[in-house]
Amino acid sequence: MGLQGLLLKKRRLSSFQIILFGFLLVILFGALLLTLSFATRDGLGASFSDALFTSTSAVCVTGLVIHDTASYWSLFGQAVILLLIQIGGMGVVTVAISIAIVSGKKIGLMQRSTMQEAIAAPQVGGIVRLTGFVLKTTFAVELIGAAVMAPVFIRDFGAAKGTWYALFHSISAFCNAGFDLMGLKAPFSSLTAYSANPVVSLTIPALIVIGGIGFLTWDDIKTNRLHLSKYRMQSKVILSTTAALIILPALYFYFVEFAAPVWADMPTGERVLSSVFQSITPRTAGFNTVDLTALSEPGQILLTILMLIGGSPGSTAGGMKTTTLAVLLFTAFAVFHKRDDTCCFGRRIASETVKYAAVVSMMYLLLFLLGGFLISSMEGLPMLTCLFETASAIGTVGLSLGITPGLGPASRLILILLMYFGRVGGLTLIFAVLSGTKENVSKLPQEKITVG
Repeated sequence: MGLQGLLLKKRRLSSFQIILFGFLLVILFGALLLTLSFATRDGLGASFSDALFTSTSAVCVTGLVIHDTASYWSLFGQAVILLLIQIGGMGVVTVAISIAIVSGKKIGLMQRSTMQEAIAAPQVGGIVRLTGFVLKTTFAVELIGAAVMAPVFIRDFGAAKGTWYALFHSISAFCNAGFDLMGLKAPFSSLTAYSANPVVSLTIPALIVIGGIGFLTWDDIKTNRLHLSKYRMQSKVILSTTAALIILPALYFYFVEFAAPVWADMPTGERVLSSVFQSITPRTAGFNTVDLTALSEPGQILLTILMLIGGSPGSTAGGMKTTTLAVLLFTAFAVFHKRDDTCCFGRRIASETVKYAAVVSMMYLLLFLLGGFLISSMEGLPMLTCLFETASAIGTVGLSLGITPGLGPASRLILILLMYFGRVGGLTLIFAVLSGTKENVSKLPQEKITVG
């Protein structure tokens, strides 16, 4: 019996509840596998709390860790983590339906509807074809990324380990996970040893962007090529917003952050690579090629903002999403110009979409601030440092200022909940909980309230 069969056995669940429970089941199963004795290098196995944190981080493609992945987990443990990353990146529902398609089972309307919600497709029609496109794109891009990086890692680690490292980091980057195996060089060092290596420092960001702009956008690109006028409005918004969120932060890092005296020894080429890398990785991959604790407070705040924004709908990335930011900005422009409707690219945005954008951004900001406040209060750590960590969790990023391994059980639980919330999505969580609520068609008398 498949995943959806198990979930629908006793009573029919909504698409949102299937997504919610699907991720939860995979997280728990992954945690159990990571508690096995041969999942760790010492042969003792991880505690359930450590395994649960790691499994949540992997399935929610975050990358926050309490143990260095390379030095703590065995090859089996690393393989489990990679499998969880792949499932989490593609989406639990996508994987379940893909297995059903491969096995020749008929895909019903309920499964198609669930898949539509999982990858933010505009309509149910063509969802099976789109699922096939997701599978082919994912595996093709990951294999190409691994092939490009393999010569570098084989040179440094030997043929077998270098090939494994290339595959692991390619999947981790495409799925926007941020898990790395560079702990054998230095614990929790991420990709700092490759900051001047153009192959790694360009391939990893490319994989992050490809995975982060969403499968629907790539389907648009595949179908319409360079005929931009034929793209969906959503694709246009995603591509333009993504470009702005890469270029503007990269310019800041190059001309301000890495121009500071502390980075005076950084060569120009490495400075360019590091600027581009640090502008891309916060949305929402979690790799880094520089010591983040050496960044100035404005630099860390900029990373925090980028982590909250995240990637795009229907992608492997988390966060509020680029479209949410764009809708809020377009709405602000409409208000400034005293227009009734929010418009972009010659199209009008539905008022329902504007409401969703406002609710999603409010939820992310509230949970991000509340989580940082609670961790700072319980652990006695600086607020900015804790907010960086909670932004990384709810944005499913994985960047860290180094405090996660030393956090207490309550603080770790907060990060687990934030990672889960960030991956399944705020609206999915709300609609899953309130799925039985009937729509109220009656309207109360209207009265104005002053804001601003």
